[in-house]
Amino acid sequence: MKIEKFEDIVAWQKAKELTIQCYDIFGSLKDYGFRDQILRACVSIMNNIAEGFERRGDKEFKHFLFIAKGSCAEVRSMLYIAVEIGYVNDKEFDIVYSRTVEISKILSGFIKTL
Repeated sequence: MKIEKFEDIVAWQKAKELTIQCYDIFGSLKDYGFRDQILRACVSIMNNIAEGFERRGDKEFKHFLFIAKGSCAEVRSMLYIAVEIGYVNDKEFDIVYSRTVEISKILSGFIKTL
């Protein structure tokens, strides 16, 4: 399947779902610093995939995919704090964590194909 627009990229689609889920979980959190940081990291995943794709060069696209992977790791890292201080329960942690791992694996595979 030829990818014609960034919206066709599975990693972008999954990152969008992750972002929506994180907004549902953290959107009303009163710890504004934490909330804003984890939400920015989620949005960064999908936006870097989109921006890299639109650059129309494999080298630049790869660079942006690595940034997206880094943002995935940032979300995962923040999840550990979130569960420890009670911002998320174990089930929410597992769901969001699994999504970030899945996205990261997809991005790794994509990077290898470029």
